Amino acid sequence: MSGFRKAFKLVRRAPRDKQIKLDPAQMLEALPIAMVVVDEQDVICDVNYAAEEFFGASKSLLQHSNLGELLPVDHPIFLMMERARSAGVTIAEHDLIMEGPRMARRGCAVLAAPMLDNPGYVMLTFQDESAAKALGQQMSARNAARSITGMAAILAHEVKNPLSGIRGAAQLLELNAPPQDKELAVLIRDEADRIRAMVERMETFGEKKLERQAVNIHRVLEHVRKLSGSGFAARVKFVETYDPSLPHVLGDRDQLIQVLLNLVKNAAEAISGSDRQDGEIHLSTGFQHGVRLSASFGRARPNLPIFVSVRDNGPGIPEDIRRHLFEPFVSTKAAGSGLGLALVAKIVADHGGLIDVDSRPGRTEFRIHLPVYEDPQEGVN
Repeated sequence: MSGFRKAFKLVRRAPRDKQIKLDPAQMLEALPIAMVVVDEQDVICDVNYAAEEFFGASKSLLQHSNLGELLPVDHPIFLMMERARSAGVTIAEHDLIMEGPRMARRGCAVLAAPMLDNPGYVMLTFQDESAAKALGQQMSARNAARSITGMAAILAHEVKNPLSGIRGAAQLLELNAPPQDKELAVLIRDEADRIRAMVERMETFGEKKLERQAVNIHRVLEHVRKLSGSGFAARVKFVETYDPSLPHVLGDRDQLIQVLLNLVKNAAEAISGSDRQDGEIHLSTGFQHGVRLSASFGRARPNLPIFVSVRDNGPGIPEDIRRHLFEPFVSTKAAGSGLGLALVAKIVADHGGLIDVDSRPGRTEFRIHLPVYEDPQEGVN
């Protein structure tokens, strides 16, 4: 619970005959939203604790610094402040990129509000919306997983059995048909085999119980790199940046290999399709605080501190399909089935994890957040 909520509960539960006076400065510090006050010269006068975390600098360092030292002088935030001062109204912008000497954030919401009692002064609030977007993509992936799970069950039951009969009949026709009709019988048999293979691929979306245990994610990545480096990614350079101090993740080793192998294969195909001679795939791991999934009321929100990243320098993902990337039958490949990333989304969702994508020309990154394995024997006397 945040400090602000604690303060609110204190006020709500206080006896009626006793009034508690809250210090506005303490309330400002307790707010989880980054807040910065600048004067008429864009010099920072005050910040709260959330702003220190947002900018990656201490209060003593931020105070008396000019905002132009933290952000490029042509950043939209300076136009926002100018409009807030001149019109005396609050200005809001979304999906802004905040890049400076100590930070690099994408998808930020910024609000500029004039302080009418102090002409020229502006209060700025900053919120990183990337986590909310990632959760939205996660929900989309979960819905996609549910839909294709049901579809897989229907296809397996209603299609595979008739296909066996069709294929058998085609083989009999092939044996007894005149030469001019044999080609047609072979075509029927081959098409039956193709449809059966597609149904079997769909069956991988069926509900199967995960055998989750402690998994060394670096061993998984090493296995994936060796497989891909000796096959479809033989001509691509791999760059590995791992955090060796990471604990084990809670997961199914074989399915995590399947997820990462699929992502690396997509990255390699994107690079080869762009005819780049300097194609690179970056594999990295790390620890990121504060990543959680929403949960129903009364249940703990799972913590997902470990991330695994697969990044390539290919052409990027077209904007028109990026939002639907994890949905079934959506693909950037001309001959793609559109099931690979849908399967990735389902496996990650089954692990209780989170997957998101950030793509622009020359850089596409898939990032997976996974739970930590907790030894059940720890804490037992």
